[in-house]
Amino acid sequence: MSVPVTILCGGLGAGKTTLLSQLLEEDDRDIAVLVNDVGEVNVDADLVEARTDLETGDEVVALENGCICCSLGGELSRSVIQLWKEHDFDSLVVEASGVGEPEPIARQFVRGPAGGPYDLDAVVTVADARLFYDTFVDGDEKPVRQGPDESGSRPIADLLLEQVEFCDLLVLNKCDLVSEAERDRVVAVLETLQPRADIVTTEYGSVRPDELLESERFDLEAARESAGWKRAVEASADHEAGDSLHDHGDSGDGESGDEHRNHGDGESGDGENHDHGDGESHDHGDDDHTHPPERYGIDVTTFARTRPFHPRRLREFLEDVPDGLVRAKGLCWIAGRERAAITMSYAGTETTLEVTGRWIASFSEQRQEAYRRGQPDMPWDEEWGDREVRLALIGRNLDQVALESRLEDCLLTDSEMAENWDDYENETPTAMGESTTISSGSAADRSNP
Repeated sequence: MSVPVTILCGGLGAGKTTLLSQLLEEDDRDIAVLVNDVGEVNVDADLVEARTDLETGDEVVALENGCICCSLGGELSRSVIQLWKEHDFDSLVVEASGVGEPEPIARQFVRGPAGGPYDLDAVVTVADARLFYDTFVDGDEKPVRQGPDESGSRPIADLLLEQVEFCDLLVLNKCDLVSEAERDRVVAVLETLQPRADIVTTEYGSVRPDELLESERFDLEAARESAGWKRAVEASADHEAGDSLHDHGDSGDGESGDEHRNHGDGESGDGENHDHGDGESHDHGDDDHTHPPERYGIDVTTFARTRPFHPRRLREFLEDVPDGLVRAKGLCWIAGRERAAITMSYAGTETTLEVTGRWIASFSEQRQEAYRRGQPDMPWDEEWGDREVRLALIGRNLDQVALESRLEDCLLTDSEMAENWDDYENETPTAMGESTTISSGSAADRSNP
């Protein structure tokens, strides 16, 4: 029988280790733990081991000096398989580092060698209520600047939202550091960012074991498609082109990401289940549940155009993002980058522009015809093909008309459409894997080939 696995994610200092330590102390099941850290000394593993009654510590496997979602991926599979061969236990908990991406870790238990002896049960993300409120919710001042992660290649705020957007259970921890009103506003934003996930609000990492173990929450396709920004983008595409959806490698399916691919919708996630720390689950159906937009002015909209952004004006916009914008993500067509399908991802105070694929229109006519035969409903412009701008915009009390007007101003004018775009000063990335990060409120940027 396969061993159920819980993946535990969350930002640095969110309270993952405290939650895990309490789980080991309170639950009667035999729980194996794999702890990952990115430093020379695995502090989290030491803390977990110190709080358990393990005689040897063998059941606490520490993976150090790398991240299990990337550089230690092979070691993760080898370690958990070896653990399964040498020990008998009821559940496995994988605590990812604070800079771990949940989806690549999950795939190793679904499509990798570890998928044999193990069954992925749930992906749990722990969020710091105070930090999340100050960074993403507070509309009275600029969000707290997060800066790059330890690898120097992406903003921490962007990673925090990705951990929220790919999970089955959200644990909003440290609620003692926010007021009830602030907590409710954070929950509202979380519901918008990840409509499918259950939410538990708590203090000091106190969560009932049955919320974390053997809950049977995980569904890979539903998790991949359930993020609020992705639903908005796909709904916009569906509205224009039936069921044909566009995806340039952000799906995380392990493919190269160099052309359009179709994905069906995930589960609807309409029924919402919240636990406010009292040990009871509260189900809120659509009939009696007021959703975030009605409660806190949280809006989800899309901006879709078949005209490219001017690279300089787009940069100026990203250096002065309007207050209240929480999340902006989707595909960008940028003048001078006619081959590169660029994904924009805004979170906190920083925007990452990353090449995640190629426009089908940039391939040979033969390949274009083959792709279009496979996707007959895909929108196609006779001159520009599938190139487009399609962004999901999530914000609080946003002036949508003003925001749309500013984005419109970033597009090329009619006269500019006839210019040589290669003459434009253009610092956006050009090849797969390259990215540029632009900070709002500052002209500084960081390019990462």
